[in-house]
Amino acid sequence: MTERVEIGGVAATELAQQFGTPLYVYDVAQMRQQMRDFKSEFEARGVDYAVSYASKAFATVAMYEVVKQEGIHIDVVSGGELYTAKQADFPMAHVSFNGNNKSVDELEMALDYGVGTIIVDNFYELALLEDLLAERDQHQDILLRVSPGISAHTHEYISTGQVDSKFGFDVDSGQMLTAVKQALASEHLNLLGLHAHIGSQIFDEAGFRGVAERLVELAAEAEFVPQVLNVGGGFGIRYTQEDQPLPATTFIDDIITSIEQATQAHEMPMPAIWVEPGRSIAGPAGYNLYTVGSRKDLPGLRHYVAVDGGMGDNIRPALYQAAYEAQLAEPADDRPTEAVRIVGKYCESGDILIDEQNLPKLEAGDVLVLNATGAYGYSMASNYNRNPRPSVVFVEDGQEQEVVKRETYQDLVRLDQHYDLA
Repeated sequence: MTERVEIGGVAATELAQQFGTPLYVYDVAQMRQQMRDFKSEFEARGVDYAVSYASKAFATVAMYEVVKQEGIHIDVVSGGELYTAKQADFPMAHVSFNGNNKSVDELEMALDYGVGTIIVDNFYELALLEDLLAERDQHQDILLRVSPGISAHTHEYISTGQVDSKFGFDVDSGQMLTAVKQALASEHLNLLGLHAHIGSQIFDEAGFRGVAERLVELAAEAEFVPQVLNVGGGFGIRYTQEDQPLPATTFIDDIITSIEQATQAHEMPMPAIWVEPGRSIAGPAGYNLYTVGSRKDLPGLRHYVAVDGGMGDNIRPALYQAAYEAQLAEPADDRPTEAVRIVGKYCESGDILIDEQNLPKLEAGDVLVLNATGAYGYSMASNYNRNPRPSVVFVEDGQEQEVVKRETYQDLVRLDQHYDLA
């Protein structure tokens, strides 16, 4: 017998009634536990470390406040994320700034705010940052992002560690060695170490072992003793029953062991290890709530069931064929089961949330819960078709709080200007 869906101790239907749908809901305790799991293995092994939440997965003032409470760092990739962190009074010394094309304004903001570490991606940024620091007579800790030539088994659009990538200093062409020399020669840059990120939604430890060992090798080749090696993130999560993710502790244990062995082989001191989990913290703890509306039955072919959201609040299925599973918020064991395609309300044939899943026969007004939507749903949401973006609700210990208000139609035109030149 199916059970009613509860999130953080509150029934999904109650949340839908109180806040409306579509709705983003997060189980805060689940996110806290995942952060603690990442920290626990480092602490058990007695290794200097930083767990840095990759906040592009989900960035709001409330989320940064939870991360701050758990005592981990954050990784930002834009001035907007950095500004949001500032509004949350996040300790800037524990912020790292990533990205392949940071603007002058963004770098100046980072320097004004006192960001702890800037992860430099290319020669343009290296020179730009040097000039800005010289003008200010200021110093800055940096990491150099490298393309280690390791490609994770993941979708083409979310693989970032291979040679043919827009990210990082290339190794084979000698870019990385040149960058290390330039950084070490600078009067204003303090090169802490190297950074790499091999992709997202990774289930195999081999990729992380490989990048950990490779970063040590690259430091040795550059005759540079790193204080920090940042192996990035990309730890896989369960979206469907086909996904079998490993515990965070397993990944971290393998990374630590690989770097220990590699540094010993190269007679190098053990550096601090940094990791950047994002999806694995926010993803499993997030849910999208929808209300079922229309349906279209094609005898012998397919049943289409439409909900009141779609690609505007979750672009991932349309963008790179991401798969999800859904469940009815309330038990419906008395209904027959049918295979359905869950689609959204947006004016696109590709607005498909779930290609096919067996569910009790859905009726208009049912609340449908899409699981594991906490990463890259709200962050990538849009106003396509002039639809307002949903609100975000945090739930913890049976208490719910709206942490992002639902947009209104008035919000949609707030920045519009009348055309009066005709």
